[in-house]
Amino acid sequence: MSGPLQGVKIVTSPANPQVKYLAALRTRDRREDADLFLAEGARMVRQALECGRAPRVLGYEDGMRHDPMVGELIRATLSARGEVLELTPSLIGKITRRNNPQSVIAAFEHVVKPLAEIAPKKTRAVLGLDRIKDPGNLGTILRTADAAGADVLIIGDSCDPHGTEAVRASAGSIFAVNIYEGSEADVIALCKSWPGDILGTSVVQSSDYRTVKPKSPSLLLMGNEQYGLSDELSAACIGMVHIPTSDRVESLNVGIAAGILLFTLFPPEKA
Repeated sequence: MSGPLQGVKIVTSPANPQVKYLAALRTRDRREDADLFLAEGARMVRQALECGRAPRVLGYEDGMRHDPMVGELIRATLSARGEVLELTPSLIGKITRRNNPQSVIAAFEHVVKPLAEIAPKKTRAVLGLDRIKDPGNLGTILRTADAAGADVLIIGDSCDPHGTEAVRASAGSIFAVNIYEGSEADVIALCKSWPGDILGTSVVQSSDYRTVKPKSPSLLLMGNEQYGLSDELSAACIGMVHIPTSDRVESLNVGIAAGILLFTLFPPEKA
């Protein structure tokens, strides 16, 4: 094809309202107001489509209009009544604030669900994250939970899973994992009626994780990178676990620890 598909808008000016709108999604307030977030890369957009999530807005670099995968993404977005923009590389860089941006970007509706939608009897395990502050850690944990077949519960004042760094680190898993969020008080109330085991992580007064076999559905609570799990959430657990380390190392990165615990306590079911 010599030009863009019918329905595609060609954008070349940085003053274009859509360019400014997409660029503003870098901030949490704008993402929450718009109920949208950005994802980067043709592969990630394709993963979203495979999970049943079509972009509200798709943007691609003008030099990629003949690429078969980009053509597939364009048609899927238009079919879902989304908007498609053909952009210059500099405009994609302006939107993403990257010197070497991906050739495809997209805006999707938020994927996080309220705590009230958790159905304990329909899940094997839920990983609760208390005040996680590093978006790279959060994205990595989402990827790990996806691989392990676990749901994720974001508790209290944590970083935004829809933020650019968390989305990148999730490598597309943000579209596949069931993600819920709720306040500490709401999670404590949930614990009172939880039908399976509730475990927390702590380096003191806890059991070696290798000796524990939790009852399903399981809720595993992990705490802030610096301060750990709050006292209130710890009190809601029926047991605490830790990962033994050498004397020189007090604790592991929360993303690494999540991977060890998820795959040991809740091994993925065989395909």
